[in-house]
Amino acid sequence: MDTIASLFSFITTPVSWVIVQFHKVYGALFGDDSGWAWGLSIVSLVVLIRICLIPLFVKQIKSTRNMQVLQPKMKAIQERYKNDKQRQSEEMMKLYKETGTNPLSSCLPILAQSPFFFALYHVLSSIASGKKIGAINQDLLDSARQAHIFGAPLAAKFTDSVDKLASLDATVLDVRVVTAVMIVLMSASQFFTQRQLMTKNVDLTVKTPYMQQQKMLMYIFPVIFAVMGVNFPVGVLVYWLTTNVWTMGQQMYVINQNPTPGSKAQDAYLQRVLKTVDSRGQVRGRTQRRTVKAIVAKGPDRNDIERKFITGLSKMSLVAQEDGTVKKGEVVPEGEGAAAKRQQPKRQTKAKRQTHTTASAGARDEAEAGSKTSLQKQDAPQDDKPTSAGKSASGSSRQAKSGQRKGPQRPKHPSKK
Repeated sequence: MDTIASLFSFITTPVSWVIVQFHKVYGALFGDDSGWAWGLSIVSLVVLIRICLIPLFVKQIKSTRNMQVLQPKMKAIQERYKNDKQRQSEEMMKLYKETGTNPLSSCLPILAQSPFFFALYHVLSSIASGKKIGAINQDLLDSARQAHIFGAPLAAKFTDSVDKLASLDATVLDVRVVTAVMIVLMSASQFFTQRQLMTKNVDLTVKTPYMQQQKMLMYIFPVIFAVMGVNFPVGVLVYWLTTNVWTMGQQMYVINQNPTPGSKAQDAYLQRVLKTVDSRGQVRGRTQRRTVKAIVAKGPDRNDIERKFITGLSKMSLVAQEDGTVKKGEVVPEGEGAAAKRQQPKRQTKAKRQTHTTASAGARDEAEAGSKTSLQKQDAPQDDKPTSAGKSASGSSRQAKSGQRKGPQRPKHPSKK
C-alpha cells in the first residue's frame, strides 16, 4: 500500500498545504492540538474536492443513463456478431460515437479522487511514523500526533499493535471501537447509496445485464470497504466516510430533482409537480419547467409515467406547452380525432347468438318457400305435357334434396354437351 501511495507523492504537498490552511481556521476555534481541528480540516478537504468534481459527477449521471438506454442495442450487436469480435468491437465504438456515450465516464469521479485519497493516506502514514511531509513541519507534526477523535489518534489503525498505540497515547479498545464504528458507517452509507440508485432511479421497463451488475456491486462494494477499512488510519476513515455521505446526499438530490425516465423516482417527482400545479395553477421553478418541456417534446414517445402526468393535467383542464408552462384549454385524448380507433360492437352472449341464428334460418326458409311457390305458379302455363301427381311430387322432392332450382333451366353451352 505504501508503494502505491508513493506513486502519488507529487500531490502530497498540495493536499498537506490545504489541510494546514483549514487547520489554521479551525485551530483558532477549537485549539491547535484538538482532534476536531484536524478532523474538520480533513472533512473540509473532502468538501472542497467534491465541489470541484461536480462537473464530472454530472457526466457520470449522463453516461450511466445512456448506458442503461443502450443496453438492448449492445446486446443485439453482441448476438449478431458473436463470432466476429473485431466487428463487434467496431459496432460498439460506432454506437458509442453516435450517441455520445463514454463507458469510462461512470468511473471518472472515483478515478479523479484516487490521487487525493492516496496522497492523504501517505500524509497520515508519515504523521504516524513521525516524518515531516509536504507543508507539515515539525510543530504541525507534533500537533497532529496529539490530536485524537473520541480517544483515537488520526494516524492510528485497527490493526496497530499495543506498543504503537501506546506511543500515540491511545489504548487498543478506544482505537478499535472508533475504527469499527466508522467502518460500519462507511460500508452502510455505500450500500444505501447504491440501493437507492437501484430501487428508485432505474428504468423498470429495461431489463438488462447492466442492472444485474449494479445489483452485484451493491453488495460487493460494502464488503470491499469493510475489508480494506481495517488497514486505513482514522484520518483516512474520516475522509472516506465524509465522501460517502456526500455521495449519498448528492445522489438523493439527483433522484428527487432529476430522476431517470421510467423510474419510480420519476413517478414520485411528476406527482409532486401535479400537486404544485393543482395548488398554484402553474409550473414552479426552472427545473420543473425544463422537465415538462422535455415531456412535451417527446410526443408519442412518452413512457407510461409521462402519459399519466399528461392525463393528470388534462383532468385539471390544463395543457402542457412547448416552453414547459401550462395553460387552460381543452385536451384531445391520445388516439382520438383523425387517428381515433374504431369502436368495436359489443360481443353478444352465446344464447343470443343461437337465437339470432335460429330466427335468421327460419326467415330464410320462409323466403325460399315463397320463391318456390311463385315459380310454380309462373311455370304452370308453360307445361304443355300432362304430368302425374306422383312424378311431380317425387321430382320436386329430388330437386329439393339436390338443391336444384325449379322452373325452366338455362340451356347448356354446345361445348359442354
